[in-house]
Amino acid sequence: MGRWLFALLVASLFACGPASAQPFPNKPIRLIIGFAPGGPADVMARLVAQKIPQILGQPFIIENRPGAGGSIAAKFVAESDPDGYTLLLGNTSNQVISPALYSNVGYDPAKAFAPVGMLGSTSNLLVVNPRFAVRSVRDVLRMAKERPGKLNYASPGVGTPPHLNGEMFKLRAGIDMVHVPYKGGGHSSQAVIAGDVEMTFENPAVSLPFVQNGQLRALAVTNDTRNRQAPDIPTMIEAGVPDFVSVSFTGIVAPAGTPPAIVTQLNAAIVESMRSPEVQAALDKLGVDMRAGTPEAFATFLAHEREKWGMLIRAANIKAE
Repeated sequence: MGRWLFALLVASLFACGPASAQPFPNKPIRLIIGFAPGGPADVMARLVAQKIPQILGQPFIIENRPGAGGSIAAKFVAESDPDGYTLLLGNTSNQVISPALYSNVGYDPAKAFAPVGMLGSTSNLLVVNPRFAVRSVRDVLRMAKERPGKLNYASPGVGTPPHLNGEMFKLRAGIDMVHVPYKGGGHSSQAVIAGDVEMTFENPAVSLPFVQNGQLRALAVTNDTRNRQAPDIPTMIEAGVPDFVSVSFTGIVAPAGTPPAIVTQLNAAIVESMRSPEVQAALDKLGVDMRAGTPEAFATFLAHEREKWGMLIRAANIKAE
């Protein structure tokens, strides 16, 4: 009887061995997105994910869990098994802004996630109503210093990149302007077009068509390099505002504790997918600067962004609404 049980145990161990030793991945991988289908983050994720099933040999499933600026999805992934099968589309909101702005989002991004790879970034344009008597950032600075607290800038809401860009503008340039929050980027841009507010910071994909048809005037871009689609527009630094660089980024992160070998394998698949000419062309059309790189480079970038925006939020005393 004893020999029979021993033989059965040995047989079961051999039976389990190959299954437990299966190489990664051996089942579908989920990418959780904290925003609704069809939005910029969702579209970008689906573009990048096109080639990954062919590279990894497993389905790459997009799952949307919108809400709370992406924090609901981030908390879900932070609490998932660190096995490489549940990933998060990390961005400026859920990796940097929300954790700095809200007292408790349910996770610490620096401790809860392992950076896998950055995908890309977008910048904003500082745009004004053409009837506003300025033609350059220096004109805005002069007018703001002559009329402190009289100029307004619009944003899609507290804590959004345009709002933080406006506060960075104030701090870096030493000027005083009034923030006018709206509900959504479309509303804030339309307020500037209507002349209700003097200026706003807006994504080039949204604002450039209005610049090209004369409804808005672009003064500067918030990136550290000029926009490929509008190379005549200077950067904020070139326009006279020191140390002003602001981009919104998108990348992929995994739960903390995910084995480094799996992170490396996932990163290689992402980079290979993004090298596809079709993916590159689509991202370029969206105005995305492709920034595929190593997990280590992404980790360094995240640390810098968290420090920069955390300091700005504290210095400007920005409070969540």
